[in-house]
Amino acid sequence: MTALNRFLVNQKYLLFLFLGIAIFASLQSYLSPMKSFVEGGRLYTTYNNYIIFKQSFFHFIGGKDLYIEYVEEQGDLFKYSPTFALLFGVFAVLPDVLGLSLWNILNVVVLLYSVYYLPKIDLRTKGLILVFVAVEMLTAVQNEQSNALIAGLLLFTFGALERRKYWLASFCLVSTVYIKLFGIVGLALYLLYPDKLKLTYTTACWIVLFTIFPLVAVDTEQFVFLYKSWGNLLSNDHSISDGISVIGWLRTWFGLTLNKTYVSVAGAVLFCIPLLRINAYSNFTFRILMLASVLIWVVIFNHRAESPTFIIAITGVALWYYSQLPNKVNYILLILALVFTVLSPTDLFPKYIRNEWMKPYVVKAVPCILVWAKLLFDLTAGKLLPRHFEATENTQ
Repeated sequence: MTALNRFLVNQKYLLFLFLGIAIFASLQSYLSPMKSFVEGGRLYTTYNNYIIFKQSFFHFIGGKDLYIEYVEEQGDLFKYSPTFALLFGVFAVLPDVLGLSLWNILNVVVLLYSVYYLPKIDLRTKGLILVFVAVEMLTAVQNEQSNALIAGLLLFTFGALERRKYWLASFCLVSTVYIKLFGIVGLALYLLYPDKLKLTYTTACWIVLFTIFPLVAVDTEQFVFLYKSWGNLLSNDHSISDGISVIGWLRTWFGLTLNKTYVSVAGAVLFCIPLLRINAYSNFTFRILMLASVLIWVVIFNHRAESPTFIIAITGVALWYYSQLPNKVNYILLILALVFTVLSPTDLFPKYIRNEWMKPYVVKAVPCILVWAKLLFDLTAGKLLPRHFEATENTQ
């Protein structure tokens, strides 16, 4: 066995790699000087996203509105659920350097072990998936966001569905919704499995529990107020930005200024077309490719998508490529995703190219859009040939 193969199949080595990424990113952010997020604006910590999450807890227990600006404390609005704000108290009460590090460690560890939880894939292939997403993982945790956590929870949802552990599957899926609402797209995976009645009532139970959880710390009046305020924020969230998304790609490449709702609806219709292939539901390759489609779709059709969000899409790209028999077209698309999605925001590309070409023309999104188009073809008309996995106990 070569040194590379020994590395890929050794879970401890990859755990150390991912922990190193989390700790490096945390210390880098913590030790960096204050900065402004707009020219001439107020100075905030480099780890501003963590501060937003942290302060949401203190605003919550202080009986304040979570969804208004606190410009003296943080550089943006809090947009997650009241439940998330309360649960984040686990980190918020700690010193920043410790809380920030543990938050990033949670993100990387959940994604790491969710990949290992995937069934019917050998250790070496899981190692390849993790190595492929590692650089994008660094981008995600450098911004202290929850995107790696969401990707991991969606993978855990799939792994639990495959094992018919429906309480665990619905818990993981509902968790994503109470972090970022787009996790609800994962409900499409339920169509692929039997016993939909159990999936329905387990999901409903978790929704009720996650929704009412804030009542352990606030009265009913404040509880209702917080959910109304959250709903108002989400309903009025009409960003002037098109994000690193299909919408941004259509505008910057083709000069098309389209209604965001229409684009999302069109994307939803395209997403659903493979689900008409009901006789393929029993095929594991079809099911895992549907998971990949969910992971890519929630990013490329999100008009608020930013660079750190792409850890979700890149995880989908990795699953798409490494779960089926390789071919030349797929390999070319994988390399394009590696170069222009994963590496384009890094110093491997000169700053001038990043600022004048990569960002304005949302180049980061384009390979993922192309991969998703190929993925739709694979799901709708492809032969769904599985990758040849090594026969080990880790493929069960």
